Amino acid sequence: MAEEETTEEEEEIEEKPKKKRKKVVRRRKTKKEREKPLTVAVRLAVESGKVEFGARTGIAASLLGKAKLFIVASNTPKETREKIERYAKISKIPLINFDGSSMELGSVCGRPFPVSVLSVYEEGSSNIMELAKKK
Repeated sequence: MAEEETTEEEEEIEEKPKKKRKKVVRRRKTKKEREKPLTVAVRLAVESGKVEFGARTGIAASLLGKAKLFIVASNTPKETREKIERYAKISKIPLINFDGSSMELGSVCGRPFPVSVLSVYEEGSSNIMELAKKK
């Protein structure tokens, strides 16, 4: 009887299809990613493109017209914000106002320090320029 059982098990194994289907694994978006596509775009731009952090470099880039986009935190000092807005307007560089504080912008960029101004030179694989056109 033991021999008969093994032959039945072998037949069952042979009947099953040998091809295994690959499961498509889709990562669910978190609430923050669904709510704010800007944070995802900023993160991608920092990881895959060329960016610089800081108000001084932002002002210099706006004077020279080298940057493609500026992202300014909500708690940036008024004087600095006005300078960047003025120079960006003259150079026709789009400017995005980030809803969060400079600490939040820094954490979105993956930095352990506050970032008041983010200058984007090359967007990389992010869609940040499309978001700038919408705003």
